[in-house]
Parts: sequence; structure tokens; C-alpha cells
Amino acid sequence: MRYRTLGSSDLKVSEISLGSWLTYSGGIEADVTRACTEAAFDAGINFFDTTNVYGRGAAESAWGEILSDRPRDSYILATKVYFPMSDDPADRGLSPARIARQIDASLARLRTDHVDLYQAHRFDPSVPLEDTVEAFLKVVEQGKARYIGFSEWTPEQIRAAIDIAGPDLFVSSQPQYSMLWQAPEAEVFGLCAAHGISQVVWSPLAQGVLTGKYRPGQPVPEGSRFASADMAVSQDLVYSDAILEAVQRLVPLAEEAGMSMATLALAWVLRRGEVASAITGASRPEQVRGNAAASAVELSEDLLAAVDRALGDVPVSEPTLAPGAQPGVKHR
Repeated sequence: MRYRTLGSSDLKVSEISLGSWLTYSGGIEADVTRACTEAAFDAGINFFDTTNVYGRGAAESAWGEILSDRPRDSYILATKVYFPMSDDPADRGLSPARIARQIDASLARLRTDHVDLYQAHRFDPSVPLEDTVEAFLKVVEQGKARYIGFSEWTPEQIRAAIDIAGPDLFVSSQPQYSMLWQAPEAEVFGLCAAHGISQVVWSPLAQGVLTGKYRPGQPVPEGSRFASADMAVSQDLVYSDAILEAVQRLVPLAEEAGMSMATLALAWVLRRGEVASAITGASRPEQVRGNAAASAVELSEDLLAAVDRALGDVPVSEPTLAPGAQPGVKHR
């Protein structure tokens, strides 16, 4: 496993990290969650990413129980705030009061006195940005988070936040990024790199589509993520016949290069120096080990060119508003 520096922080994160989006929030059993987490440590993964909203606290609680058995300095822990934690329509966003309340709740579930990275899960254009920035600064000053990041902010929102906070508050950006979703390359990568902000990317395997196991015109495999109603909630982002056909064109390229499709897809993401870590999900320990094997794999220019030809115009490449994201910035 190789490690990269997370933005302007002093954190060295594993190139492959473990996330808990659709799995450890209730999609798989507790004993499997523990087995996957142990497999991550065994593979050299030190970076674990979750959020309060996954299972409305269930994912944080699961890792709180598992990770509390280990020394706190043996792993880097990230969580997030923004989405609703109850049926109350007011229970969402990035107001100072909500950030203060939710960081304490997350720490309690995670059984720790601090997280290494606290992230705005989306931008909140209903709250003055100055208020949000000051609230995150307070979380750091109180020692409840070492560093601050954001997920799926637009370039306008990123620039506005940096103008207020200065260059040192934000160390990471978390966009969707994969062979099939290349939109962040257009603007976000360059903007963040210019301000010392790394990318920690989600869905680098396109929810498993880039493993090649889903085939056009065929039912989803039994036991796969999309066979589960709990884990197929965002299937429409990455699933269509055109996408599945493009992915099947990648299969012989991976075979010829002597690697799995997952290794090819993850190494493709990590070819970019702006990316500090690729967040992977796993519902079996062997998936964790397989994903970790992509660290340090270098892809030749010929292979990268062949990937581009195989994908054609299928990937999303233009700036695209993420699910749950809203444009605009509000000031005091």
C-alpha cells in the first residue's frame, strides 16, 4: 500500500480507503462489516470514510464499536455533516448550531474525541457562508476535528469559501470520480490543486459497475449490490445499456494487461496526482484485498489511450451538479 499526503495537512492516507456508504449502514451484517474492516487494516488501509447520515448513524456506530478496539493513532477517520438525520425538514444543512450538534453526535457514535477529517457533505446555500466557515473553524479550535473538507461543492462555492476561510482550512474535496464519471477533471481538480486541496474520490468503481460483473441485457447477479433494494438506491447514476457495453469493451484490456477490472479502474483514478485516495466499498473481505492491490499499479500510456477509445463518449465529462447538491452562495 502506498500513501499520499492529504492536501496541506500532515495526514498520510492510504491510496485505497474504505467507505461505508451502502454497506456498513445496514446493507450487510455486523460480522461482515468487522471482517471487511480487519481486512482493510491487514492490507495497509489506514483511511476510513463515513458520515452521520449513512443509516442515520448506523455506519458511524458500527465503526465506533469496531475501531475502538484499536489505538486511535493507527487509523485516519473521516465523517461528514449536511443531510437530514430525522424526518424534521429543518434537520439538515450547515448552520452553526447544526454543525455543533452533529459533530458531538458523530463523535459519540464513533467512540472517539476527534475525527481527523470533518466534511461538509454538500454546500448549504441557505446559510451565510461566513457562518458555516466560522462553525467549522470552531470545530477545529475545540479539537473535535483536525481538518476540514467538503464534498461535491461547485467551483463558485469552493472559491467563495477559500476567499473567506483562507488557504489553510480546507484540505480535501470529495467528488464522484471514475472512468465513467470524469466531470471533476473539468474544473474542480485544477481549482483545488491551486489551493492545496486534495481529492478523496467516491464511487471509483461506479458502484461496482467497473468490475465488469454487470452485463447488458442480463439480470443483475444474485448477491450483487444492485440485487439489494437497500444498496441500489443510486443505481441510475451509473447503470444503462450504453455504460455496460462500454465497460465490457474494457474487459479484454484488463485481461491483456494481466489485471482485474477493479485494479484497472482504481489505478486509472490514482493516475491523477490530485487524488489522495480512492474510497472503495466492500461487502466481502476478499473485495477489500482485491481493491487494495490497485495501489502502486502504474498504467502505460498505451493502455490509457486504449481505455479512452473503449469508453468513447460514454463518460460524463462536463461539470455536473451532484445528487443533493444546490448551486449558489449566500453571504451575510
